[in-house]
Amino acid sequence: MLTNSLLNQRLLDNLNTGIVLLDADLNVVFMNPAAESQLEISGKRGIGVPYTDLAQEPSTSMESLEHSLITGHSFTKREATILLHNQQHTTLDYSVSPITHPETRLPCLLIELQSRDRLARISREEQMIANQQTTRNMVRGLAHEIKNPLGGIRGAAQLLERELPAADLREYTNIIIEEADRLRDLVDRMLGPRQIPKEEAVNVHEVLERICQLIDVESDGRVYIWRDYDPSIPEVQADKGQLIQAMLNVCRNAMQAMLEAPVQIGQPEMHIRTRTIRQCTIGQNRYRLAVKIDISDNGPGIPQELQENLFYPMVSGRADGTGLGLSISQSILNQINGIIEFKSVPGRTTFSIYIPLEAL
Repeated sequence: MLTNSLLNQRLLDNLNTGIVLLDADLNVVFMNPAAESQLEISGKRGIGVPYTDLAQEPSTSMESLEHSLITGHSFTKREATILLHNQQHTTLDYSVSPITHPETRLPCLLIELQSRDRLARISREEQMIANQQTTRNMVRGLAHEIKNPLGGIRGAAQLLERELPAADLREYTNIIIEEADRLRDLVDRMLGPRQIPKEEAVNVHEVLERICQLIDVESDGRVYIWRDYDPSIPEVQADKGQLIQAMLNVCRNAMQAMLEAPVQIGQPEMHIRTRTIRQCTIGQNRYRLAVKIDISDNGPGIPQELQENLFYPMVSGRADGTGLGLSISQSILNQINGIIEFKSVPGRTTFSIYIPLEAL
């Protein structure tokens, strides 16, 4: 049977609610993993730091905390926009409760954090995964209906070619055969990788470095790539070739968007950032640890009318694009329980790739 202290620790570690304990000077003395994820800082770096250095609201934030500490009154705020220490914004519901520290007997503040962004992201991911599955089923059925008559057309063209009296007439049957093959290849590409993934331990940074080399060559060095890697990230279980393809599709889209923009604003730049996140929910599944890979560019952004359907096959913002790259990338990530999300405004587009670091 678990001792009380061990049981309490495990309960705190596995809560979805972020728990932060502040001392009388409003310095952080405890954070659970959910709070680390919501405030985007590790406990080692956050302990001992003034809370308002980690998460700031408008000027009322400090006053509200001090007032609660002095009066002993609890309060709750809904959908508060918080500026984090890394200058990112997040939306939180939070409750503040004055308590007495069980050991020092000094007044403390207990803050409970609920991420509104996280709840919205979970709902969005569930819808995205369901749509992706529906699309895959539709494409499989469509592929069957297309490839069967294509095979008949190709076979008939080959038989006709043997019966033609003049060699110059075979040019027409060759066109039929080539176009049938082109349509078959297009359908195969829509279906995505067909071979069973050969999962192995893969270092995500090796994959990213390979992609950076390819982007550098394809862009003739015109895209500057910033790297911000966390070297402590463990290896993931994935098919290395498919993982390269999935991330390369994202990076190649970013490169093309920047280089083909009608108006160039400064040096085309791509930022690649890797971090681990705790208590990560992907769709309906929750993982204790996952890797998050952010791929950002300073291109023109994704048109608003394309954003809702961006991961569907044949959806592309480029005149000569096939619209298959992101659909295939999403399918590859879904096979290893991962997912791709994005945020885009003119001048800043970020694709975030989440990959669990543990099996279900």
